Amino acid sequence: MNKWGIQGKVLFLALAPTALIAVVLALYFINSQIMDIERSLRERGLAIARQLAPASEYGVFSANHEILQHLTREAKREADVNWVMIADINNRVLAQNGTVAQAQQLLNTHTGLDLATSENDTTLIFSAPVMLSQIEIEDIANADKKQSMKMQNVGRVYVEMSRAHTVQRQNELVRNGLMITFLGLSVSGILAFRMSRQVTRPIQYLSDAVQKIANGELNVCVDEISTGELQVLEHGVNRMTAALKMSHENLQERIDEATSRLSYQASHDALTGLPNRREFEIRLERALISAREQNEAHTLCYLDLDQFKIVNDTSGHIAGDELLRQLATLLQARLRDRDTLARLGGDEFGVLLLNCNLEQAHPIADVLRQQVKDFRFVWHDNSFSIGVSIGLVAITAESEGLSGLLSYADAACYEAKDRGRNRVHVYKAEDAELVKRQGEMQWVTLITRALEENRMRLYVQPILPLYPHSGADTHFEILLRMLDDDGEVVLPMAFIPAAERYNLMPSIDRWVVGATLSAFPLLFPKAYDGQSVCTINLSGHSLCDEKFLDFIERQFNINHVPYAAICFEITETAAITNLTDAIRFIHALKLKGCKFSLDDFGSGLSSFTYLKNLPVDYLKIDGAFVQDMATDPMDCAMVESINHIGHILGLKTIAEYVESEMIHDHLKRIGVDYVQGNWLIEPQPLSTFLSQNPG
Repeated sequence: MNKWGIQGKVLFLALAPTALIAVVLALYFINSQIMDIERSLRERGLAIARQLAPASEYGVFSANHEILQHLTREAKREADVNWVMIADINNRVLAQNGTVAQAQQLLNTHTGLDLATSENDTTLIFSAPVMLSQIEIEDIANADKKQSMKMQNVGRVYVEMSRAHTVQRQNELVRNGLMITFLGLSVSGILAFRMSRQVTRPIQYLSDAVQKIANGELNVCVDEISTGELQVLEHGVNRMTAALKMSHENLQERIDEATSRLSYQASHDALTGLPNRREFEIRLERALISAREQNEAHTLCYLDLDQFKIVNDTSGHIAGDELLRQLATLLQARLRDRDTLARLGGDEFGVLLLNCNLEQAHPIADVLRQQVKDFRFVWHDNSFSIGVSIGLVAITAESEGLSGLLSYADAACYEAKDRGRNRVHVYKAEDAELVKRQGEMQWVTLITRALEENRMRLYVQPILPLYPHSGADTHFEILLRMLDDDGEVVLPMAFIPAAERYNLMPSIDRWVVGATLSAFPLLFPKAYDGQSVCTINLSGHSLCDEKFLDFIERQFNINHVPYAAICFEITETAAITNLTDAIRFIHALKLKGCKFSLDDFGSGLSSFTYLKNLPVDYLKIDGAFVQDMATDPMDCAMVESINHIGHILGLKTIAEYVESEMIHDHLKRIGVDYVQGNWLIEPQPLSTFLSQNPG
């Protein structure tokens, strides 16, 4: 009943009492009529027996069969009489009209001077004694005295009454009673239904309107035709709908603006406003397709500033950022509208010259070079003169894929720098081979030898809670360094790209995991009480290695490390590129208690699309947004948005590259959970960390 609608409940309340009363009254009257009919049949049977008994006195006494037969015939004519029988005191049948079943048993049963009755489902049998009256005169002389009378039983009369008509009348009575009751209830139901509709129809309209509003239909309008409280509700629903529609339109505008901003930010560099590397690669891919399908010729230019580091080192990053902004404006002014100038990262720029072959592109590139050379950057009391090295690559139908074009352009730029800087160099096949020999292959040899000679080193950097409390975990991230042949420390950004390209990362990851878990009891003794979490970085290559998961589980078992004390950190790019393997890997270790952190989050719009599919525990905001958020409102808004989304999904957020107190205060105001950066605590060698944190 709780699930019924309003109309159903109103009908139930209206009909239930009526139906109950009607049924009770119908049963009462039907039962009364049935009892009256039954009583009438019994009274008529007894009356016939009582009247027949004294009338049969003479015939029984005189054994006058003719009189008795006449009496039975007359009695048989009465309604509902099946048969009539008269017997003497010796149970001899003197007269009979109708067929008598089991007469002898009846004669033996009905005896004595009292009225007797027998019955079954179909008949009633009544019997009465036939009495002979005798008058005695005590004294003839005393005629005035009372005469004495004696009674003598001389026989018995029997009458069987049929119940057939009575049962038929009873059935008709029940049927008619039920029919009348049903008709009465039907009429009552129709009237109640019509009345309930008058009451519940406005409520139903309101309910339908609310349901449509819940489904997002905000053009609903309810007719205000009721009175009293219902009219107030109808008016309120219409006002609420109008307010919701206005709010929805305003919210949609804000969402569209935010989406536009996010889309712009995903495709443009926050510092210079130029297209970023991702957008540049998209446009480069389109140019490559047009070259193959329409035989068009384009040119890719790769620009790397010379002496840019001097500006950063002498005047700081703020000066370097301002230089990049001014150069972006300067270079953009020298290009056509259809060309693309993009910031690819750091002090590197890319230019896509559409419908421009190498012969046409070379003078344009030289103009750009000359513009940069002639430019004087003034910061406070310092004036800087910088240059640019430019590599050119032709985009034709014979060109390789996107990665090949960028690699060749980078190789040409590298060759320009190697030949003295501040010059334009057109890509040649031998340039790429030279770079590979001098660059990546050299790193492959160094990495392999470092693994063999155990020259990899573990560093530790704390990840601090912004709001410390008694239940906050202590986080430590394990960082990797390598010692070169001279014993100098090499940062991972120098050798990791080569390791990834030549599939050395699984070996490096195995070394890091094994070394960390074997040193774990000394590193984090409190982790066994659930008070510390150690973060280990993994590459995308390891996620795809089916044997790597077994290796990790063996290391846990060998070193007796609790799964809950380890958090594996994977980059957003690695997770998205290997999404299926990443989800499988994460699920397998999370079932055992491990935690997971998603690093460099926010580098593209795809972040928000894939995040809900990755069962991670921590969200590490891309440092590219964090490091400039104190001076760049766009970066600050991005950090705030990522933090908000992470909290909605129930994740803890971590901000890296916290390099100043101002950034720290901004993050605290936003509500980020954890912070990490050299301004807080610089990475320490494992040996130093152990000496400062004994036991």
